[in-house]
Amino acid sequence: MPATMHLNLFVHGRGHHEAAWRHSRASTAPLTDIAYYVDLALIAESGKFDSVFFADHLAVGSEIAHAARGGLEPLTTLAALAVATEHIGLIATASTSYTEPYNLARQFASVDHISGGRAGWNIVTSWLQSAAANYGDQQLLGHDERYARAFEYLDVVTKLWDSWADDARIDDAAYGIYADPARVRAVAHAGEHYRVAGPLNIPRPPQGYPLLVQAGSSPEGRRFAATHAEAVFTAHLEKATAVEFARDLRARAVEAGRSPESIRVLPGLSPAIGGTEHEAQRLWQELNELTVPEVGLAHLSARFGGVDLSHLDLDERLSADDLPDPRTVQAAQSRAELILRLVRRERPTLRSLLHTLAGARGHHITAGTPEQIADVIADWFHVGAADGFNIMPPVLPSGLTDFVAEVVPLLQQKGLFRTDYSASTLRGLYGLPRPANRLFDEPDAAGSEPLFSGSGSA
Repeated sequence: MPATMHLNLFVHGRGHHEAAWRHSRASTAPLTDIAYYVDLALIAESGKFDSVFFADHLAVGSEIAHAARGGLEPLTTLAALAVATEHIGLIATASTSYTEPYNLARQFASVDHISGGRAGWNIVTSWLQSAAANYGDQQLLGHDERYARAFEYLDVVTKLWDSWADDARIDDAAYGIYADPARVRAVAHAGEHYRVAGPLNIPRPPQGYPLLVQAGSSPEGRRFAATHAEAVFTAHLEKATAVEFARDLRARAVEAGRSPESIRVLPGLSPAIGGTEHEAQRLWQELNELTVPEVGLAHLSARFGGVDLSHLDLDERLSADDLPDPRTVQAAQSRAELILRLVRRERPTLRSLLHTLAGARGHHITAGTPEQIADVIADWFHVGAADGFNIMPPVLPSGLTDFVAEVVPLLQQKGLFRTDYSASTLRGLYGLPRPANRLFDEPDAAGSEPLFSGSGSA
């Protein structure tokens, strides 16, 4: 566990509560207005956050009539934020299922160069059937097959980032030498799912690789994270399961030949902040009263692979039999399991369950004074449930402004969070090293791949 914690801002529409866009404290800016996202990033940067994160959705949901959707594409958003900010890291989701490895490698390399080494990639395998239909597939790939492809995908992308040695670009105008062709190498990847010649058409990113982030918690998701991830976004309703997850992930990392300290675990936290606990609780009540059940049902159905739940009564208590077995779900298995555990434990009504999930989709939600929120954060950090937090304000920008103004100073007073930036790259902020170049720096790299010998131009 690091000596001080890490804080990431998870930007989601006008707030993480599904009814946030209807609340009086929410922004009214269009979700296509880059100024809105710049303002959020600058607020987080003023609070010395490590990073800001954008998820991605490759389809429009059926709930569009009652939910604010249709924000900007994350990677292009990062490029704009890179020139509007100075210190904060910039993380975007990109799918291994629907993006060619070569395109993704050059896009993230570009953002890392534009930002001076502040880019991060949240690696997802995409679990929505509607996304599959948008990319020419009539049937969503199975859960395990998606991860099998993801392992190979990451191998291809990292080799492409390694296809330029750090000293390959000479840029000597006097001698007419721009790059040393012996220091630019083809990757010649020919695997089960991908064939990529390489090299990449942009030099190695400043960080070597952008920070590698992952959010899966299923058995295959954990294996992938333990093997490759450097930061893990994870969802837990309770501190105990967060502790178990962090311990399990570090044990798996050791089995994969990595140091247990090479991974930063950041559970999601959606805090409602008020002058009193009652005032903070009232915010959740106001938001829940603004929800439309059809939106929550659409989300719940998607988590269980699109199962029809319309026959369930909103005010009847649920049992585990009302929902599919998560092991049979080809969507987000870990989140489905989390929801089913909650149903077994609490037997909520469907309406109550939808309100719980409306707050942050299965992440931990809390309400209280700034002091109470800071104490919750400190407690989770000290018991090993978190190396930091994926902060998910229920309403934006007000929830972020309150957190930065009132909670961050308390964490700083406790000695748990930085008072200023002390590193220029995202890896530096997360206390993680720059990776070696597999094609040039490792002892067996020489001759392991054919040298790039192509000449010619586009």
